[in-house]
Amino acid sequence: MKILMVCLGNICRSPLADGLMQKKVSDHKLDIRVDSAGTTGIHAGEAPDARMCQTAKSFGVPIDQLKSRKFVVEDFDLFDVIFTMDKSNKANVLQLARTEADKNKVHLILDMTYPNENKEVPDPYYGGEDGFIEVYHLLDAATDSILEKIKNNELN
Repeated sequence: MKILMVCLGNICRSPLADGLMQKKVSDHKLDIRVDSAGTTGIHAGEAPDARMCQTAKSFGVPIDQLKSRKFVVEDFDLFDVIFTMDKSNKANVLQLARTEADKNKVHLILDMTYPNENKEVPDPYYGGEDGFIEVYHLLDAATDSILEKIKNNELN
């Protein structure tokens, strides 16, 4: 299985989701590839935001080795499931979908912990440290749910 995490710039939310999922997949010795991307390429090639790197590191999830990249149409071919952080990014990804199969791969990540509530992971970029910590807790719970669904063969 291959999972892609997507946010706007791929420097805050999606790299954290990527790092959390990679750690959990590794801890459970699962053969799953995880990556992340942004709907804009504005930060392409950059490391995640230093504040998110620090937050992640404080919880034992180093992400500073990740590099931002732009979501591309070919990602639909490379990944089985695409998790977006908010409705705007979901809409941007869906605009690039070529088929119903592509569209069916795209989900809001918080639907894993709050089914059918259309909750969004807030973008902490313009806020303070508390926002980064809140995002960590939201994505930690969501990636736990994803892991459970994988183990129970419920993720498609």
